Amino acid sequence: MNIPTVTSIAESGPVDCAARVQLNAEALGEFEILAISAGEGNGWVFGAEVLRQSLPLWDGRECYLDHHPAQPSLRDLAGVVYDPQWDEQRQGIRLRLKPVGPAAGLLRALGSAMLEETVKPQVGFSADLLFTARGREVERILRVLSVDCVIQPARGGTFLRALNQQFQPFLFNPFSRDGGNLMNEQSLTPSSAAGESAPAPAASKTDVLEGELCRLLLEQSLAAAHLPAPAAESIRRQFSGRVFEAADLQRAIEDTRRMVHQLTAGQWVQGPPRIEAVHSPEDELNAAVHDLLGIPKPKELAGLQAARLSGIRELYTLLTGDYDFYGGYYPERVRLATTATLPGLLKDALNKLVLSGWEELGRSGYRWWEPIVSVEHFSSLHPITGVLVGEVSVLPGVAEGAAYNELAIRDSAEVGEWGKYGGYVALTLEMFERDETHKLRQYPRKLASAALRRISALVGSVFTANNGVGPQMADGSAVFHAANHRNLGTAALSSEAWEAASKAIYEQPMLVAEGGSAPKLALDARYLIVPRALRLTAMRILYPSFEREANIFSENLQRGEMGDVITCPEFNDPNDWAAAADPRLAPAIILGERFGLLPEIFIADRETSGALFTHDEIRMKVRHWVSVFVADYRPLYKANVA
Repeated sequence: MNIPTVTSIAESGPVDCAARVQLNAEALGEFEILAISAGEGNGWVFGAEVLRQSLPLWDGRECYLDHHPAQPSLRDLAGVVYDPQWDEQRQGIRLRLKPVGPAAGLLRALGSAMLEETVKPQVGFSADLLFTARGREVERILRVLSVDCVIQPARGGTFLRALNQQFQPFLFNPFSRDGGNLMNEQSLTPSSAAGESAPAPAASKTDVLEGELCRLLLEQSLAAAHLPAPAAESIRRQFSGRVFEAADLQRAIEDTRRMVHQLTAGQWVQGPPRIEAVHSPEDELNAAVHDLLGIPKPKELAGLQAARLSGIRELYTLLTGDYDFYGGYYPERVRLATTATLPGLLKDALNKLVLSGWEELGRSGYRWWEPIVSVEHFSSLHPITGVLVGEVSVLPGVAEGAAYNELAIRDSAEVGEWGKYGGYVALTLEMFERDETHKLRQYPRKLASAALRRISALVGSVFTANNGVGPQMADGSAVFHAANHRNLGTAALSSEAWEAASKAIYEQPMLVAEGGSAPKLALDARYLIVPRALRLTAMRILYPSFEREANIFSENLQRGEMGDVITCPEFNDPNDWAAAADPRLAPAIILGERFGLLPEIFIADRETSGALFTHDEIRMKVRHWVSVFVADYRPLYKANVA
C-alpha cells in the first residue's frame, strides 16, 4: 500500500500556509491529551491521589482557547474532553479531546503542529478548577470548569497523540513554480516514485482537500482585499466550486480593485484643511499645567499638544517674572503674553485634582457612608427643618356629594445644624524655588482625603456617639433606644440576630400625625454595617455561599461583592454592628450640602498682595459646609454587644 509522506510546500504566502495547516490538522480527528499531572502549579501542590479521586469530574468538560476570567465566550469554544483515565506512568489524568466549536480548526492546527514539529511553542492544557486546600496543599478537587488550551500551562498539560486517523496527513505544494497543477500530492515512497497509481479512495480524498483549500483561500483573500460587497460577491461567484490557481485569483482581485477606483474616484472632493480649533496662549498654558500635574485635560483642550513645563519653578517664573525669587511681580520680565495669573491657574487645576482624589478614594472604600445616607442640597445656611415628611396612613373614604377632608401630615421634628470645616495650605516661595512639584500634586488629594474623613466621622457618630446609642433626638431619646424606639439590641452578630434586627425595622410604625393609625414600615434591613473585625462574618450571613465556600480557591474566577455589607472605620468596639433599610425608600440619615459634597479650593492671594507679599507664600484655602443628622430612627437598628 502506498503511504503518502510529508513534504515541504512552496513559498506561497501566509494565507496558503494557514489553509494548509488547517486542512492537515483536520485529518487528525481527535487527540489524546494529558490534562494535568501531579506536582506544583501556580503555587498549589496537587497530589496523585487527589487527581485520581477527581477522575469523574473531568468527563464532558469544555475546552476553550485561553482561560477566561469571567464567563467564557462561545467564540472560543474549541472542543470537549471525555473518557478520563489515570496514567500511572505520567502520574496524571489522560483524556480524549474532540475538536468542536468555532475554534476547533485552530485547536486541530495546534495539535498537529505540537505532535509533528521538532521546534514548537510552549502550548498545552491548563485546567480551570475549584478546590479545597490546607495551606498550599490541595485536599480535594470540587469541580472542573474547563480544560483550556493555553500558552505555558501551569501543571503539565500536553498533547500526547492523534486519534481516529483514517489516513496519514497530506501536505501540498499549492503554488508550484513548474507549471504543474495547483496541488501536487508528493510521495517519496518507492512505489509512488515508480509511477504506481494511488488507490481511488486516497485520490478522491485529495480532490476534496484541494477544493476545501481553494475555498479557504478565496474567503481569506476576499476578506483581506476589503472590496465593496457587490464586487467581492462577483469574484466569489467566479471562483466558487472549482480548483483554481492563486495567481488567477489575485489578478481578478487587482482588476476589480482598479475598476472600483476608476468608478468612484470622481466622488471624492478635496479642499483646504478644515480648522478644528483655535487656541490662545492661555489655553496652551492651561494645557501645560494640566500635563504637569497629571490632570486629564478638558474636552476643548484634549487635542492640544502644549510645550511641557519642567516643573512648578518654571511655571512660577514664567508668570511672575521673578527669576531671582525676591517674592515680587515683574511684568516687564514676564515671558508669556497672557492674562492668566498664577493663583487663577492653580485654583482651576487643584480643584480638578481634588475631584480626582475624591473619586479614587471613593473607589477604595472611603465613601462607605454613601449607600446609607440621603444627600440633600440646600440654598442657605439656615438650620435644616422639616426635611422629612410624614406618611398619610390610609386615604379616607368620601361619600357622594360630600366634601373632602384635609389630610393630616406630620413633618419630622428633627433639626440639622451646619458645620463649616476647612483651613489653608501654604505654597511657599521656597517650595517653588526648590521645584517641589510632587508636593503640589499631593496637597489636593490630602485635602480630599481629609474631607472624606470628616464626613465619615459625622456619619459614624450616628452609631458611636454617647457610648454607642447615637445623638439625642427631638423626643428626648437617643437614636437607638430599646424602650422608646425599639431599635437597640445586645445580641452578637449571627443569622438569628440579623433576622431579629430586620424584623424590628419591618415592624416599626410609620411617622404619622397625632391620633392617626400608624401602619408598619414594612421594610426589611438592606445594609449590614460592621467594624472590620466582623466583615467576613457579615458576608457569610448575607451571602450564604461564602459559608460553604470559605476555603475554596479558583485560579481563574474572582468573586464579586454585592455591596450590602458595609465596613465602617469609625466603629471602635469590634463586636458592635448596625442595620439600615434602603434610604431611597425610608430616609434616616440626612447629609446636607450647601456648595456641593466636594470641598472647595480657593487661592486667596495675587502676585503683588496678601500673603505672597507679607509671607512669601500663596495660600490654598479649603472650605467645606456639611450637615449630618438623623431625621428618622425607624429605618435604623444598632446592637451594642456586651
